[in-house]
Amino acid sequence: MATKKVLHIQPIILNERLEKGDDIFLLDVRENWEYSLTSIKESNHIPLNELVDRVQEIMFEEEIAVYCHHGERAFLGAQILIESGFKKVYHLTGGIDAWSQVVDPRVPRYKSELF
Repeated sequence: MATKKVLHIQPIILNERLEKGDDIFLLDVRENWEYSLTSIKESNHIPLNELVDRVQEIMFEEEIAVYCHHGERAFLGAQILIESGFKKVYHLTGGIDAWSQVVDPRVPRYKSELF
């Protein structure tokens, strides 16, 4: 039996799918202070360190795109979701930083000493 793998999606492709109305649940796994600075419109926030305990909150979502600042934590979050039984989980390549650069420059960029 094949193991499900994290899928990768580029910011432009994700934006195109969202604009055409595809039902993709956007999950932001950054820390609270980062989320308070900026986020992608219509996204939902569950910090990575709370994801395992809060996975039941999103159990009925069919397609999920996970993002963070640059992508490392989002990939870990996506792996958690795959291991929890979700079938179609995307890792947003480049995170919100890439989104800001190629999709929506109104989303402010920020620097983090931690990540």
